[in-house]
Amino acid sequence: MKLHKRIARIEEIVGHHFTDEYLITSAITHPSAAEGKAVSASYERLEFLGDSVLGGMIAIDLYRRFPGMDEGQLSMLKIVLVSGDMLADVAGELGIGELILLGESERGTGARGMRKALEDVYEALVGALYIDGGYDAAHDFVVRTLHPRITPDLGRHVVPAKSRLQEVIQRDYRVGPEYKLEGESGPAHSPTFTSVVLVEGRRVGRGQGSTKKESQANAAADALVRMGYEESAEQAEEDAPCI
Repeated sequence: MKLHKRIARIEEIVGHHFTDEYLITSAITHPSAAEGKAVSASYERLEFLGDSVLGGMIAIDLYRRFPGMDEGQLSMLKIVLVSGDMLADVAGELGIGELILLGESERGTGARGMRKALEDVYEALVGALYIDGGYDAAHDFVVRTLHPRITPDLGRHVVPAKSRLQEVIQRDYRVGPEYKLEGESGPAHSPTFTSVVLVEGRRVGRGQGSTKKESQANAAADALVRMGYEESAEQAEEDAPCI
């Protein structure tokens, strides 16, 4: 698809005509398609901005929408709404995946790589909208695409492993868990990260993932099982009643 057609389609999706075409082009350009170019040529810087802008917007919106929720409930709801899985789902449904500019090294890397790209581009679009159109342009996009997912009980049933581990470790040990990167393997365009989580200097969990964040989440999930706070999937299946 020609670049001008991609841009036109993205503008249609976000509901905004960009005065800075370079900005919107960067927002849909994967780092693999910007090798050797300026750091602003890919979506990474815009993703950084968009992540912070999105988090602030969602925090304000939830605070106003649910006056009866306490800080913990609001935090859980926000965590789920801005999670990678949620943003990837929303971006995928909007049809953004087919509009991302990918380099040769990234093509064919599979669903995992595409889901991460979808999450990143959603955040980059929020950042680009914020720069080009201001708060209202970015907020309108977030309200239209992400707000329909908001329900009062959304955060009650899905608690990320890192948040759950943080809660129980602080409660029982009066300290916070510490994450360390143990290693990185695989090709540059599709690495595998290995992280460990420590409590009082003792390793309690280990996990791998295609990003540092994912490896930490898997390490936290492993720690919850090893420390007896949660059952493993195998244990849960064995304990489930026969139907």
